[in-house]
Amino acid sequence: MAALVATSPGGDECLEEDEDELEPGLDEAEAEPEAGSGAKVAGDTRGAVLTRRGITLRVLLRDGLLEPARGVLSIYYLGKKFVGDLGADGTITWQETGQVFNSPSAWATHCKRLVNPAKKSGCGWASVRYKGQKLDQYKAAWLRKHQPNVPPAEEVGGLPPPAPCQGPPVWVAGWVPALCCRQSLASEGEEEEMPEDEEEEATREGRAPVPELAVTKKPEERSKKQQCKSLAEPAGTDHGPPAKRLESKPRVPVRYCTLGTRDSARSPQTLVEVTSFAAINKFQPFNVAISSNVLLLLDFHSHLTRSEVVGYLGGRWDTNTQLLTVLRAFPCRTRLGDAEAAGAVEEESLFLRGLSLVGWYHSHPFGPALPSLHDIDAQMDYQLKLQGSGNGFQPCLALICGPYYHGNPGVESKIAPFWVMPPPEQRPNDYGIPMDVEVAYIQDGFLTNDVLQEMTLLVEFYKGAPDLVKFQELWSQDQTYLDKLKGSLASRTPKDQSFTHVLEQIYSLLKLSS
Repeated sequence: MAALVATSPGGDECLEEDEDELEPGLDEAEAEPEAGSGAKVAGDTRGAVLTRRGITLRVLLRDGLLEPARGVLSIYYLGKKFVGDLGADGTITWQETGQVFNSPSAWATHCKRLVNPAKKSGCGWASVRYKGQKLDQYKAAWLRKHQPNVPPAEEVGGLPPPAPCQGPPVWVAGWVPALCCRQSLASEGEEEEMPEDEEEEATREGRAPVPELAVTKKPEERSKKQQCKSLAEPAGTDHGPPAKRLESKPRVPVRYCTLGTRDSARSPQTLVEVTSFAAINKFQPFNVAISSNVLLLLDFHSHLTRSEVVGYLGGRWDTNTQLLTVLRAFPCRTRLGDAEAAGAVEEESLFLRGLSLVGWYHSHPFGPALPSLHDIDAQMDYQLKLQGSGNGFQPCLALICGPYYHGNPGVESKIAPFWVMPPPEQRPNDYGIPMDVEVAYIQDGFLTNDVLQEMTLLVEFYKGAPDLVKFQELWSQDQTYLDKLKGSLASRTPKDQSFTHVLEQIYSLLKLSS
């Protein structure tokens, strides 16, 4: 096999000719020269060489620079890793779903759009690696071996070099936003990628890569339990004894523009202010509607303990109206870290009701309802997991509840929805951008039996726990913790009063439990 050099004529730029490869309808047999022919083809001088565009995976396989094998192809994009198999016919099979792609560009574009749907091209030959080396380096090796006398790419045919692939920087195509003290969050250019040998270094520097996607079968065969287990535990949560995770000193939120590149010295529990789409004069890429019963149940759950809680959001995604409707909250009646049990609970309750997993929630018991750096990383990972392998975009919503934060106006808990925009492509080691999500709230006419049963089960689960809130103690000068809970739930309670006696029974159980 020809020796590879550290750089290639194309460098890290994404060349337009590499994106298209052979033009549709061009007979590959005509384009590919015979082995050992020196790439000579009948015709005029310009037709005597095979251009970079005409060099396909089949050419490299046929001439022995590549060998078909499982798991030899990889893509690293914005902290995500994708693994593929190279077939003897030059096709690529993505291990995540079994989908087959005819070129590196097709596979790279598909994978990158899962992370950033605004991505127009995949810059495949500069992005896909074969056994850790970029494919464009193998293409350069083929050219040096078979066409040693051909001038550099910028001189072929007397034409100027092709322009680099100008992919959109982040979510909205063509958008170069300006936030806070940064002049811009993104500029044109292709992203840097993290190869295998950089992962350990990143971990040592405190930039632990986001856990890679679980290898599954086709989307319809994916285990919902496996998908939900990954959401059962907010990233970075303290798994120590509950009694040790009580009130902590206040955390002062920072602006996103002050973060810069990931820094191991920065606490992962640092809170970050969210940015609105209106502030940057852009439209939110999807609409959200949330049932009042969802807010009531997750608010109740968050009030019960001084430790963080977590749960799932069930609902539906309408691709025609781009509307995400959140219809049910599914509290995890498990301790944080018990992902197996949480996944089992979720699988039994959510999917049997015909709903899809559309997001997650967790609490900051005594802090503001703002995402931490860990929350941002977790949400970015969940957005990709829920995106799955389909071609269409599907959002994943995160909700944070701050029940006992004294900075909230009044007794009502602050419940904040957020979503994470991918970081600028040329700075993949930056944090994602936490965006405030505008939501329409749907007032339910009554409390369902499911909600009341969940509330009762939650009281039973936390009964006697060392971190259970003592509801008879004072939360403020003139209000107990129970008064605080009732006041917060009042605004989310349906007008139908037929269930009032049931709620009073639940409140009585809380008094006895604490």
